[in-house]
Amino acid sequence: MSSAATTPPSVDKVDGFSRKSVRKAKQKRSQSSSQFRSQGKPIELTPLPLLKDVSAQEQPELFLKKLQQCCAVFDFMDTLSDLKMKEYKRSTLNELVDYVTVSRGYLTEQAYPEVVKMVSYNIFRTLPPSESNEFDPEEDEPTLEASWPHLQLVYEFFIRFLESQEFQPSIAKKYIDQKFVLQLLELFDSEDPRERDYLKTVLHRIYGKFLGLRAFIRKQINNIFLRFVYETEHFNGVAELLEILGSIINGFALPLKAEHKQFLVKVLIPLHTVRSLSLFHAQLAYCIVQFLEKDPALTEPVIRGLLKFWPKTCSQKEVMFLGELEEILDVIEPTQFVKIQEPLFKQISRCVSSPHFQVAERALYYWNNEYIMSLIEENSNVILPIMFTSLYRISKEHWNPAIVALVYNVLKAFMEMNSTLFDELTSTYKSDRQR
Repeated sequence: MSSAATTPPSVDKVDGFSRKSVRKAKQKRSQSSSQFRSQGKPIELTPLPLLKDVSAQEQPELFLKKLQQCCAVFDFMDTLSDLKMKEYKRSTLNELVDYVTVSRGYLTEQAYPEVVKMVSYNIFRTLPPSESNEFDPEEDEPTLEASWPHLQLVYEFFIRFLESQEFQPSIAKKYIDQKFVLQLLELFDSEDPRERDYLKTVLHRIYGKFLGLRAFIRKQINNIFLRFVYETEHFNGVAELLEILGSIINGFALPLKAEHKQFLVKVLIPLHTVRSLSLFHAQLAYCIVQFLEKDPALTEPVIRGLLKFWPKTCSQKEVMFLGELEEILDVIEPTQFVKIQEPLFKQISRCVSSPHFQVAERALYYWNNEYIMSLIEENSNVILPIMFTSLYRISKEHWNPAIVALVYNVLKAFMEMNSTLFDELTSTYKSDRQR
């Protein structure tokens, strides 16, 4: 097996005060590889005949030999070493991908351990460290895996193997086990987005085919997220894991198990507190909405959780929270809306009053949503008194004409909904101001 490579220091990081500007100025994405051999001996692979050139009876044995050859792992950081053998392995992997896609009868019982061994030798490795301890996935270019010409084909082969009509989970489960899944999940921390994309497909296929691993996979994702939220705040594959979870949640049977509800409240909601929320917010919001469509009774704890973790100093995150809340309100049932309307609209009132233009604008856009408007209209006697003071003051004092125009539209809508209450609130507001 290969060991971890140490990334050589980058010569263009001299001025510590301009880290990000220097990094952005790089013309090329940096490459790193976790795979290299410490011994300097060249690898020699004996060329084997093509599978299509031997008889059908000989193919299963030749298939195994080719799998064994592909266990050899090369150093891609040394661009001049083993060039001929690297190309030979690449063409062999391509041949194996084609073979498992179209052939029948190759998946003998002996093939399963050899496939898993070859895949394990190639993909399981210590990931290279970030070029900088301060790697910021929102700002910095990711470090790409140098061995990708081989790695991509290994992933492609493994996916075709898992999707094969001849694939038998009852045999494969001896080799694709909890230990295999744990190592697979660790790879989701790869900086290379191409690798994470393949891992997403692999894990999804394993979840679908191995019923006995499902609870274990969910538990380990749960552990990764808890560690991410409460300890490290660093894990590159959160968006991909959430994407897998979105389809897993979609398949949950009703009524939802207590463990699933707990995962929503104790893990998914706290994920909103992480600084890098923007990297995975779309996938997180999708998971939340999936839960609420399954069980509307979860709406109240979810909205109260979001209000509890509402960002105090980051306007970009506030805009994200407002977008997610609108997605939730799009699927909320009127009976659930009544339970949370007061704390919810107190927060929306604060957002409308925000000095940050985009926060105020995003909150005011709620009144362009027909379904939300119908909920507000049904409950205007509660919502109008909460919103009125902020709206009236902004209409007279706000610096931004676009916000003032939006506020006028909202006030007009409220006046049409409940003119009696609107007039009462207007006179009360004016008399309070004159005191």
